Amino acid sequence: MLRTPLIGIVGLAALVSACAPTLGPPPPGGAAPPPRPAAGPAPPFNAADFAWSQRPGRNVIAGRVTYRIGGLRYTCAGSTVVLTPETPWSARRMTYLYGSGDRAALPADEVRARTPNAPAGDAGPYVKRTTCDDADQFAFGGLADGVWYAITVARPAAGNGGTVALMRRVVLRGGRTTPLAL
Repeated sequence: MLRTPLIGIVGLAALVSACAPTLGPPPPGGAAPPPRPAAGPAPPFNAADFAWSQRPGRNVIAGRVTYRIGGLRYTCAGSTVVLTPETPWSARRMTYLYGSGDRAALPADEVRARTPNAPAGDAGPYVKRTTCDDADQFAFGGLADGVWYAITVARPAAGNGGTVALMRRVVLRGGRTTPLAL
């Protein structure tokens, strides 16, 4: 009789732990080493790969910065938020800059230091930009179905400490509003 509830509790605990966020403070002892590039040459920058992102769409991202380290809250108020379309080139670049193609929170200086050695190319014409408001919220609308990277820089709300670069991959489909927490 006790076995069934115990199995259910263990299963529930495994499910909850799988959803735990992986963001946290930078590793102790200084900056993490740069990520190793994936095997093989980096895909070349190809403007044609970005064409899908220029089509009008019905998707909306309703974003908010909720990042904390311990009790220290971070804010993006007044910071630029960029939205980069995913292509083979941008996926490799995100992995190089952030050590992940999914999500990251790293010291902004560390990401800037990696930039000169990241795969070269100019995605600027395809990147969308907005500003984070005083409530740490931002939004993008009229987006095509596809995969995007949302990126911003946040600083401690209390004013003491370094800035953190926040990146998260988001999949948009079906003309929906997608909530996004960085």
